[in-house]
Amino acid sequence: MGFAEVAAPLRPEILAHCYRMLGSAADAEDAVQDAFLRAWRGFDRFEGRSSPRTWLHQIATNVCLRLLDQRGRRALPAGLGGPETDWQAPARPAPPGTRWLGPLPVDPAEEAGARQRIRLAFVAALQHLPARQRAVLILRDVAELSADEVAAALGTSPTAVNSALLRARDRMRRHAPDPESMSEPDSPQLRQQLLRYVDAFARADVGALAAVLREDVTLEMPPHRTWFAGREPVVGFLGTRVLREPGRFTMLPVSPPANGQPTIAMYAGAEAHALHVLDVDPSGIRHVHIFLQPELFPIFGQPVNAAAARDLPGYDSDDR
Repeated sequence: MGFAEVAAPLRPEILAHCYRMLGSAADAEDAVQDAFLRAWRGFDRFEGRSSPRTWLHQIATNVCLRLLDQRGRRALPAGLGGPETDWQAPARPAPPGTRWLGPLPVDPAEEAGARQRIRLAFVAALQHLPARQRAVLILRDVAELSADEVAAALGTSPTAVNSALLRARDRMRRHAPDPESMSEPDSPQLRQQLLRYVDAFARADVGALAAVLREDVTLEMPPHRTWFAGREPVVGFLGTRVLREPGRFTMLPVSPPANGQPTIAMYAGAEAHALHVLDVDPSGIRHVHIFLQPELFPIFGQPVNAAAARDLPGYDSDDR
């Protein structure tokens, strides 16, 4: 088989791998293009001593490690310090040079286990690991490569790989959510939670919003450093600073969603304003990420004009 036949089916998996390493859809695309170019140039020397999947993971990992040496890690606001307690204060800008973790479009048909390992909370936790520990954890626990294969990819020994894996797993236990606690938003009950959230924003109904949020909800709003933990400060901030008048925002569902999580495009008037990426369970919404970065809309195939968004296939007038 030729290179295209071997590599093309693996591209989505390699893209997800690079995204976990780098925390950015744009950086992941750059890494995949570089990795596939390197693989194409070396395909005539590929002797089949490993599977094409393992070979591409090895190349992509080393491309990502070089990028991380140049660009550093990305973060969400919660990774920069504690939550804000004064919700009446304006949101604070991030320090110059802050590199934000961003969302990635994920096919809803992706199996549940793969979706859990690309949730924003999981990818954000990965960013706390040193780059090589991150690579070891992803290659061993997500890609399920052997210690020998990972050692060959990283130019080290299986013993060193196993040691790094233990340290990485221990750190992830402290930073990452339990995958078993990550609900899938495909039941009528969870869909109803989303509809109530969308309706509360469309009507600027602070009480309705409070009713759909969990007591321990968190709100993060890149590129602002400010974030909030707990229903009272979250509702206080949104009610004071955002939900000022009914009809100000149009809220439309996004497909494919970000990171396998419910995603909503917010338009202020007719213009793109923010992407909401939510973590929802039967007791309510527990994480709200509002990416105030309209430049993300094209990554999701989302028009920057609300009227054009309503013309997309699958748009449902019940989703405002």
